Amino acid sequence: MPFTLAAPAHHQLIIKKSQFIACVEPMADRASAQARVAALRAEHPGAAHVCWALLAGGQSAAVDDGEPSGTAGRPMLEVLRHQQLEGVLASVVRYFGGVKLGAGGLVRAYTDSVAQALQSADKIAQVALCEGSATAAYPLEGVLRRELAQAGAQLLAVSHASEVCLRWRLPADQMPALSVRLREVCAGRVQLTLD
Repeated sequence: MPFTLAAPAHHQLIIKKSQFIACVEPMADRASAQARVAALRAEHPGAAHVCWALLAGGQSAAVDDGEPSGTAGRPMLEVLRHQQLEGVLASVVRYFGGVKLGAGGLVRAYTDSVAQALQSADKIAQVALCEGSATAAYPLEGVLRRELAQAGAQLLAVSHASEVCLRWRLPADQMPALSVRLREVCAGRVQLTLD
């Protein structure tokens, strides 16, 4: 099961006079991540590098920002993958301290920065949601509303035409049981559509 973060978490690491300021935060897409990285550059104009990794489905990215290829973005991305995170941006602002760390030292520094920030982060499970609708005669509206409320479904819309139609959202794993229950209490006189 993939997880995301409830809120941003930070960690600062100093290695051989270089300062690594890490932040992990929930992020939906690449455009939002790029805007956040641009804001970090503006906040830290004296920083040597602002490296980042985004794990967000087909919009994932790993950026070394001038560090030797494969020493920053990719290791940060692997930390996110190892933690089974999704929809998360890891960014590390580096202030160069005058001592070169070498490729292995950079990989360790960026990996450790992100891993330490994740230790203080509040992880939450990502729940897949799906939507459904029920169309029935007007006398069944109250029954449908009650069953949806008891199941914890989020009522999205109700339309009244020749019949009543209720549209809702619910965690995907709970939808089959709700469908069975609605057919049962309505004695089969309901038309269900599940997205």
